[in-house]
Amino acid sequence: MSAEQALWRDTERCYRAVASRDARFDGQFITAVKTTGIYCRPSCPAVTPKAGNVRFYPTSAAAQAAGFRACRRCLPDAVPGSPEWNLRADLAARAMRLISDGVVEREGVPGLARRLGYSERQLGRVLGAELGAGPLALARAHRAHSARLLIELSDLPLTDVAFAAGFSSVRQFNETIREVFARTPSQMRAAANGRRDPAAKTDKSTGTSLSLRLPFRPPLDASGIIGFLAARAVPGVEAAEDGSYGRTLRLSHGPATIWLTPQDGHVRCELRLADVRDLSSAVTRARRLLDLDADPEAMARVLGADPLLVPAVAAAPGIRVPGAVDGAELLLRAMLGQQVSVAAARTAAARLTEALGEPLEFTKSGSAFQYLFPTMEAVAERGHEVLRGPRRRIEAIRAAAEAVASNAVEVHVGRDHQELRTELLSLRGVGPWTADYVLMRMLGAPDVLLTDDLVVQKGAAALGIPDLPERAQSWRPWRSYAAMYLWRCA
Repeated sequence: MSAEQALWRDTERCYRAVASRDARFDGQFITAVKTTGIYCRPSCPAVTPKAGNVRFYPTSAAAQAAGFRACRRCLPDAVPGSPEWNLRADLAARAMRLISDGVVEREGVPGLARRLGYSERQLGRVLGAELGAGPLALARAHRAHSARLLIELSDLPLTDVAFAAGFSSVRQFNETIREVFARTPSQMRAAANGRRDPAAKTDKSTGTSLSLRLPFRPPLDASGIIGFLAARAVPGVEAAEDGSYGRTLRLSHGPATIWLTPQDGHVRCELRLADVRDLSSAVTRARRLLDLDADPEAMARVLGADPLLVPAVAAAPGIRVPGAVDGAELLLRAMLGQQVSVAAARTAAARLTEALGEPLEFTKSGSAFQYLFPTMEAVAERGHEVLRGPRRRIEAIRAAAEAVASNAVEVHVGRDHQELRTELLSLRGVGPWTADYVLMRMLGAPDVLLTDDLVVQKGAAALGIPDLPERAQSWRPWRSYAAMYLWRCA
């Protein structure tokens, strides 16, 4: 999607969405009102401003850079993210995915530019033109959102909140919160005290526990995506019960666990963090895992136009493409799953985890969460002691782990689709199916169809779809979602 095609530039369409308070557009653009100096989500319940008083921006950061502050009534930062960042594979989209994952807080703008393969100057110029704000402003808006969550949902001292959210000083924290929310951190906490979840607590021995609501654009095929993850859950790392799913996370500052329960209009996310600096990264990965930033109505319009897909689309409205929380883990698990059943792949991953995974220190005895998935260094060094099967397959898995551990191949959300695919195909034992599967789940690529997948082929046959590759051309740019429907039908 080019800048000329971006939704926020279509002022007439945006204003119609604002006038009708259409929640489907929340997160896809920001509405700023010149007379009040406030920016809102499109569905804000306030009186609709006159068209001449409204400006539209692609991100909260752009609105903040233009001097607007966040609406207290609609909380425009608490919306699903834009589906553009998955639909687009350009530099701006890849940068947004990395910024959401907290790369600027951890590595600075130089680290962000290095991961993207651009100079800092080029990166700033592109983001300014495409998103209305540079990487520092985008990261600042992201920090403000993280800080609001910690202020309102945790009992951390405000000084600790400042550094946990990624601010370099308490002064910078106070100034940003006042500019963005028009209140001081103390005022925000006082207002939140009466409605804070009593389960939220901080304990050095067990980490920080938080309960969050993750919004999404309805409908959501919750049973479908939870069922997909549950069928592949590795004991000790993942668990699923009663329509909920949880797992352990390896984050930059320590381990964490998430427990996700889809509910009416949102997903309840129970988080336990060893270090609260990882909050934004954990939330971003949880959203990516359940594909919560997807636009199901846009996908259904395209796929539902094919009469042979109509029954499948109608049977599972709001289908999602399961994401991944760690690219290296996904690659190894995809290789373990080559030419074997789902159950056999899960057994192999469980054996690897039990032998080489790191025990989770803050878990309680009897908890479903006992391990972090093994590091690539551990698999490269000792994988041959645990893995079973043909020697060539074992060595291919070890070689892939070594390539990732040495950064010869980097599997993260900021990668260019085609460049990453080429690198993956250069690895011994990685074919087109494995490479495309990683792109579909790790990068959230919406237009990948695994035409060589036997289950996809069975699903196509069940629906009476002839010549799948040719028929699928009309499903662009949503072929990954079509693959989920075909898997379901098989």
